[in-house]
Amino acid sequence: MAAKEAGSVARAPACLCVLCGLPAAGKSTLARSLLSSAAQLGWRATVVPYDDLIPEEAFRTRVEESVQLQEMHTEWKSHRQAVLQCLEQFLKNPQVFVELPSSSQINSVAWEQCIQALQQPEGSKSDRAPLLFILDDNFYYPSMRYEVCQLARKYSLGFCQVYLQCGLESCISRNQSRSQPIPTEVILDMVKRLVFPNPQKNSWEMSSISLNSTDDLFESDIQRVMELISSALRNPLSLAEDNTEQKEADRLKCATSVVHQADQACRRLISEAMKTARENHVHSEHMRSLAAQLNESKATFLHDLRKQFLQEAPFTQEEEIDVECVVKKAVDIFDEKKKEILSRIINDHI
Repeated sequence: MAAKEAGSVARAPACLCVLCGLPAAGKSTLARSLLSSAAQLGWRATVVPYDDLIPEEAFRTRVEESVQLQEMHTEWKSHRQAVLQCLEQFLKNPQVFVELPSSSQINSVAWEQCIQALQQPEGSKSDRAPLLFILDDNFYYPSMRYEVCQLARKYSLGFCQVYLQCGLESCISRNQSRSQPIPTEVILDMVKRLVFPNPQKNSWEMSSISLNSTDDLFESDIQRVMELISSALRNPLSLAEDNTEQKEADRLKCATSVVHQADQACRRLISEAMKTARENHVHSEHMRSLAAQLNESKATFLHDLRKQFLQEAPFTQEEEIDVECVVKKAVDIFDEKKKEILSRIINDHI
C-alpha cells in the first residue's frame, strides 16, 4: 500500500536523501537497493557517490598521509562543496547533464555517470517523475548534512536522512575485506567523532530514520526508507527562514571554527613536546609511544571540546562568541595534559 502511495508522489521536483554512517556500514549496498525500488516506482534516481566523485589522488592523500579525522574534514571540505555545487548546477538546468566548471574539484567521468543515470526518456510521464538523489558519504558531522539541507531548502526540495548504525567490529571486518581498505585508525577516529542525526535537538533533522546494518538489511528496512523518501517528496522544505534552524547552523559553524583552531594549537604543543623529548635523549621507541599518547589525547580532547561547546555554549543571533578566548582556555587544558604525559615519559624512560 505504501509503495502505491509512493508511486503517485510528484509534488516535489526532487528529493535529496543523505546516507550517513561509518565506513563499510552498508551505505552503498542500501543505495543500490533504493535505486531498484525507485525504478519499480517509475522514479528517476541516481546515487551521488562521494568516494568516486572526489579524485582518487585526494582520497589517497587522505588515507595514507593523515588518519586524523579533523584533517580529513578540512581537506575534503572544498571537495564536498564542489559536489554540491555541481548538483545545484544540475538542479538549476537539468538539460546540461555533464558540463562542469573548469575549476571543478570532482571527477568529471564519475559525475557524468551519475547524471546519465537520470537520462531515461520515456515520454512526458517520465519527465514528470520525481528525481531522487541518494548522497552516499559518511557525513559524520551535522554541519556536513546541514549543507545538503540548505540546498534542498533553497530549491524547495524534499530532504531526508538515513543513519546506518553498524557495529564497529563489523565495519572493520567488512573494510578489511575490501580491495582498497582504509586504515582502521580512520574508522576508530570516526567512531569518536560521529554525530548521528538527532531530530529532538535539530529541527531540520526531523525527517530521519536509523537502521541497524550490523547484519543484512531486510526488505522491511528498504520499505521504511522508501516511505521516508515519499514523505519528504510530499513535504518539500520551505524557503521561509527558520530562526531556530539558523541559530543551530551558526552554532555548528562556530564549533567547527573553535575545534579547527584548537587543533592547530594542539599540534604546535605536540611538536614542542617531541622536541623537548629529543633534547632529553628519549629512546626512539619511547618517542613513538609519546607521539601516540599525545595524538590520542588530542583526539579525545577535540571530541570533548566540540561536544561541550555544542551542548553548553550560549548562542543567539545578537550574541557573538569570542572564539579566540574559548580556544585559549581550552588549549590551556590540553597543555597541562601534554606536560603530564611528557613528564611521565621523560622520567620513566630516559
